[in-house]
Amino acid sequence: MSHLVYILEMLTGHLYVGSTGDLKRRLMDHAKGFGDRTTRLGGYKRLLYTEFFPDRPSALRRELQLKGWSRAKKLALIEGDRPRLHQLAKRGG
Repeated sequence: MSHLVYILEMLTGHLYVGSTGDLKRRLMDHAKGFGDRTTRLGGYKRLLYTEFFPDRPSALRRELQLKGWSRAKKLALIEGDRPRLHQLAKRGG
């Protein structure tokens, strides 16, 4: 079963990174205030990014990686700005 990693823009402006095997259900959960504390407290504005993986362990590894990234690096990924993404990776940003 395929899984995906997603990034949401929260109503607060923060970026939320998660993973799921059922995006539609997960987004409905977030909208209803179920699940993660971050989305329960702030609600989300919109889905910004998705990335597909063949299995749950791969998606979870990527989710943890993205959670460690800076906001600038996540935005470069979302925008598809590969040169900026590489520049930030070199700087550790």
